[in-house]
Amino acid sequence: MALRSINPATGELLESFTEFSPAQTAAAVAKAHEAFGPWSRSSFHRRAGLLRKAAGVLCSEKNSLARMMSEEMGKPVMQAIAEIDKCALVCDYYAKHGAAMLAPERIAADAADSYVRFDPLGVILAVMPWNFPFWQVFRFAAPALLAGNACLLKHASNVQRCAARIEEIFGRAGLPEHVFTTLRIGQGQVEPLVAHPLVRGVTLTGSDRAGRDVAADAGRHLKKVVLELGGSDPFIVLADAPLSKCVSAAVSSRMINNGQSCIAAKRFIVVRDVYSRFQKAFTAAVSELKTGDPLDEGIDLGPLARADLVDELERQVKESVRLGARVLTGGKRLGQRPGFYFQPTVLADVAPGMPAYGEELFGPVAALITADDEEDALRIANDTAFGLGASLWSGDRARAEKMAAAIEAGTVFINGMVKSDPRLPFGGVKMSGFGRELSSYGIKEFVNIKTVVIS
Repeated sequence: MALRSINPATGELLESFTEFSPAQTAAAVAKAHEAFGPWSRSSFHRRAGLLRKAAGVLCSEKNSLARMMSEEMGKPVMQAIAEIDKCALVCDYYAKHGAAMLAPERIAADAADSYVRFDPLGVILAVMPWNFPFWQVFRFAAPALLAGNACLLKHASNVQRCAARIEEIFGRAGLPEHVFTTLRIGQGQVEPLVAHPLVRGVTLTGSDRAGRDVAADAGRHLKKVVLELGGSDPFIVLADAPLSKCVSAAVSSRMINNGQSCIAAKRFIVVRDVYSRFQKAFTAAVSELKTGDPLDEGIDLGPLARADLVDELERQVKESVRLGARVLTGGKRLGQRPGFYFQPTVLADVAPGMPAYGEELFGPVAALITADDEEDALRIANDTAFGLGASLWSGDRARAEKMAAAIEAGTVFINGMVKSDPRLPFGGVKMSGFGRELSSYGIKEFVNIKTVVIS
């Protein structure tokens, strides 16, 4: 079976890749396990140096890497450049801090000495999506490699060019052969990989359906798993919010990456006192966004990554409108040009029972919801199966922090848009997954927390 890379701006085939056979995949696992032994015994100093070299390759070639990313999945090229910069940042961060995070911790007990050490688990499988094709891989790989694990990447089928370049970057940085391997495989080979006795852990970023499948497979074989799944993040606007700054952040948060981000704001929950002002300003700003070729530095939005994503978004919008939502701007696919484009859209009067209320909108569509007051806003924010991130806007810090404590999400930003940061733990609750990436919490997800007691 061929894995196909298609330019979403034109619909044209960029390249086809022959899928690994099960035998080739099994051989890659065996080689990764063999490489793990000496890699796990190497020094933190050596591993950190190679991560720094990978960061250097990323920085020196970020323009060409960004262009390739934009051609393969449609991200505006300036956002693609920023993504490459962030990958270099996470490599440098763990190169600088990883050894200290994994230093043995002495704990007084009833023995002569006792301490905890953090040993690598072995071969870790990463199942990664297309929407941030470099960042989501490096977000996993930098801490996992610094900890001494070997990594197998099963990337999304439509970003195989990116997957190949990531392996090449680690190779050019001097990483030993087979310590990081890209597997050209489809979804059908994931279950046998999870079951493979030499695979010691699995991380997946993707849909809640994919997460359920991988979690079930990992559970059957007692494998450690980290899941970062979908989100329907609330963006809560209280009456005392700094409205101008709030509207600007709302547009950026909803439309970043062509609206295809798990942590993008999707449900804009605005208290009645300021709803009219927010709606007018937000709709006006969205209607001015420029959609076009993602390689054009002057555009705000490119195409969606695949044709089926446009079909699904169109279904969600049409069904929401049928149930009573109003289109304030946009609302349709862009049919006058080739490629997989959808207009930047604002829906008002969104209510329970509509796809725009209960489902994740993975594209440039914002759902406006009116709340009676802050208590009602909190109720609506938590009225979702997801729990990844939330953005809360208020001029009263104490009030905002009190609400933040009650929001069911892995991350809450007060007066800012949700974003990941290597220094802070990242992950969700409910149907948005479990486990954490980044920071000292993330690097300890795929280690053996081993207690040593000396009598």
